[in-house]
Amino acid sequence: MTLFENQERHHQAVTAYDEKSVTINHTRFSQSVLVLPDAAPALWPVSDIDSLAPEDFSAIIAVQPNILIIGTGLYQRLLSPPLLVYLSSRKIGVETMNTHAACRTFNLLLSEGRRVALALFLEDTA
Repeated sequence: MTLFENQERHHQAVTAYDEKSVTINHTRFSQSVLVLPDAAPALWPVSDIDSLAPEDFSAIIAVQPNILIIGTGLYQRLLSPPLLVYLSSRKIGVETMNTHAACRTFNLLLSEGRRVALALFLEDTA
């Protein structure tokens, strides 16, 4: 689904997504990706939400977003309570949802001028 064409490159908006990939400002990703405020999207070397550890969030913590949206694939999955406490203690609100809802929510929060980060789990289809 194509969402819109982003003319402002300083914002890393999701411009399209489908079942196996996400497009950030016309760059397609088919592996897990981080979309941080004021930075180019980067591959996120994680594969499973259940194996996440605090160090997997170091790049996110470094930019101090107000909220982190996590897209967990086709279905919503939740972070472990210890990880939620860890992120909350760093004043980062966290919402998990399926990847498509995460893309839409990220764009909405971005359009409101919120300092938001997006972390997406995508299956490697390359």
